[in-house]
Amino acid sequence: MASETLALDTIAQGTRPIADRLHAWVVTVDHKRLGILYIIYGLVFLVIGGIEATIIRIQLIVPHNHFVSPQVFNRMFTMHGTTMIFFVIMPILFGFGTYLIPLAIGTRDMAFPRLNAFSFWLTAFGGALLYFSFIGGNGLYGAGNAPDVGWFAYAPLTSRAFSPGHSTDFWTLGLLVSGFGSIGTAVNFVTTILCMRCPGMTLGKMPLLAWLNLIMGGMVILAISPLTAAQIMLSIDRYLGGHFFDTQAGGSAVLWMHFFWIFGHPEVYILVIPAFAFASEIIPVFSRKPIFGYPVMVAATICIGFISFSVWAHHMFTVGMSSYGNTFFTMTTMIIAVPTGIKIFNWIGTMWGGKIQFKAPMLFCIGFLFQFLIAGLTGIMLGASPFNWQLGNSYFVVAHFHYVIVGAILFTIFGAFYYWFPKMSGRMYSETLAKWHFWLFFIGFHLTFDFMHIPGILGMPRRIYTYEPGRGWEIWNLIVTVGVIFQIAGVLVFVFNVLRSLVKGGTAGNDPWDAWTLEWSTSSPPPEYNFAKIPAVRSRRPLWDIKHPEDPDWKYE
Repeated sequence: MASETLALDTIAQGTRPIADRLHAWVVTVDHKRLGILYIIYGLVFLVIGGIEATIIRIQLIVPHNHFVSPQVFNRMFTMHGTTMIFFVIMPILFGFGTYLIPLAIGTRDMAFPRLNAFSFWLTAFGGALLYFSFIGGNGLYGAGNAPDVGWFAYAPLTSRAFSPGHSTDFWTLGLLVSGFGSIGTAVNFVTTILCMRCPGMTLGKMPLLAWLNLIMGGMVILAISPLTAAQIMLSIDRYLGGHFFDTQAGGSAVLWMHFFWIFGHPEVYILVIPAFAFASEIIPVFSRKPIFGYPVMVAATICIGFISFSVWAHHMFTVGMSSYGNTFFTMTTMIIAVPTGIKIFNWIGTMWGGKIQFKAPMLFCIGFLFQFLIAGLTGIMLGASPFNWQLGNSYFVVAHFHYVIVGAILFTIFGAFYYWFPKMSGRMYSETLAKWHFWLFFIGFHLTFDFMHIPGILGMPRRIYTYEPGRGWEIWNLIVTVGVIFQIAGVLVFVFNVLRSLVKGGTAGNDPWDAWTLEWSTSSPPPEYNFAKIPAVRSRRPLWDIKHPEDPDWKYE
């Protein structure tokens, strides 16, 4: 008996360090650990969302396919869209911001460390609530059903008549809870950047990573609120006898569209502006030139932030708005293309004449530039209401917004991951595997989303479960699905590279890229306190000033 007790004590002592380490991660308020938790959380949901997308594409690979039922198909595209926007892209972008902002502005932590932790766990709980619908979506003691109302949840699909059970409630509560987490993170970003910059770092000397996340944080605070209000109104409709969106009782289904897209279109820029920030940090370092037109870049982003709140109804050209409404939203859509185009010229101007190093982070940013340009051009096409009237509910739109979400945002996320992975882990990744990842994903992306435009032009509607043969869509859907295989292969190479590098990667050192911003002045990974002594800066490239005292940046600013 005594020997058994001793053995149990030994096992407990052996497992306690592991339990202690896990507990330390769960209760942490360190911005770096929380940033990593956000990123891991988003990557897990990237795999889940990717599986859902693969199911969708297998179902559409040939006409009259019965790989899944229509009900499962509806659940898959609802969960895929909701997952990718709210539980993949946003958490990963928040994760990079949470990790990097204090390091980039020379401070020791976020302004509100406990709010930082609270915001992450709200986001995590929101995702768990959404996916609990697979178990409890049809009632606690009944079979589970995931939501099947689309990621946009248009009325009257969300009424209890058309959505019985609790699947829509899980969608509403999941997004409501994660929305509060997003607002908390945004408040933290804005406060930290405005109030905690190191000595000498005026607004005009902040790195673009901080500037663009500041703008993004302000947009989150403004944009999440309409969605939160709409979700509360929807819950009142479903359970308290409200009629906000009930057309038979004097409500308006179009009202939901307005509330959703007042959030939904600024959300696109909430996601893409941090992607701009990644490109604005990576491209100068691998071009060996400072960013071209820093003040113009900041001004253009501020313009995008303001104008983005006036373009939402270009998602609604097909609902029958007045000609005045269509004209206004067409004009604002065209106007927002101007500051967006300016940014593309800034990045190209930075690369022009530079000594470009084609490392993996730079390759993903070059891919982003090319793909974001195409996404912008198709966006301008869809911004013209007569053109939108023809293709607004076709696969052309699906191809367009995936060009933004995947071709622009996800590509820069991969670039950012490779760029800051040495700082976060202290180890270098395999450049060869990273380039395999890039080319496989690049080829797969273009096979999928280039050719997805064509069935859209040929009249293939979005959200379609299956289709008749002989409409000219078969070959294009086959090519689109083959592209998914290349994308999956690229992601598998990425995961293998990360795991291998964490175990066998070479030592990174403090500054493997010979970069210029403050995060590269600390050890890799940084200590818990970030900086033993708070730095003081005199220019936008403080490490350049230290490395080149004979030609510092502050002489030219």
